[in-house]
Amino acid sequence: MSAKPAAVATLIALLLSCSSAASGEERDGTMLLDAVRAGKLVEVRSILGQADLEARDAQGRTALLLATLANNIEIAQALIEAGADVNAKDAIKDTPYLYAGAEGRDEILKLILATGSANLKDTNRYGGTALIPAADKGHPSTVRILIEAGVHIDHVNNLGWTALMEAVILGDGGPVYQEIVGILVNAGARQIPDRDGVTPLEHARRLGFTEIASKMAIVRE
Repeated sequence: MSAKPAAVATLIALLLSCSSAASGEERDGTMLLDAVRAGKLVEVRSILGQADLEARDAQGRTALLLATLANNIEIAQALIEAGADVNAKDAIKDTPYLYAGAEGRDEILKLILATGSANLKDTNRYGGTALIPAADKGHPSTVRILIEAGVHIDHVNNLGWTALMEAVILGDGGPVYQEIVGILVNAGARQIPDRDGVTPLEHARRLGFTEIASKMAIVRE
């Protein structure tokens, strides 16, 4: 009979131990998020071994996404090297990879791509790949990086627009967007029309973007 109480005591001790370990990891995860927000690289490195790398804040953001938002390259590198998930989505479907691409965080983007783990087909809340916002927000170097990485150049988002279409419609027709359109065209972007049947070239002409229109005039359907 004495074996049963002993077994029960052992089970209780094990459960308490697991609960304590879980709460400790959760606490360390919170500390990690706080350290990243504060930009404290030394503190981040000191707790990487025991913290939950995928702990989330109230908006579902991981430590790596927070570092990417802040463009803190050193902290992002430390987290990536520790194995942080580069495709972890937050509440609005952003990921470290998607955000780095969309906002021109080139150094962090290169670190993420170097892992070989980035989901190049992943899409944001608008149904667009990282390439589309990189084009419409005016990041030519990022556009080059993503094209070279293999992101589909003619992906169509929920609005029915490609990266080329967004560079025309959402751009200002100036030198930066001329460069982006040139990059896309040279990489083989096609004249995919919007849902009204209007092509990027036709939009460029309508908007008076002469330089952009001339770059796209060589693109075949």
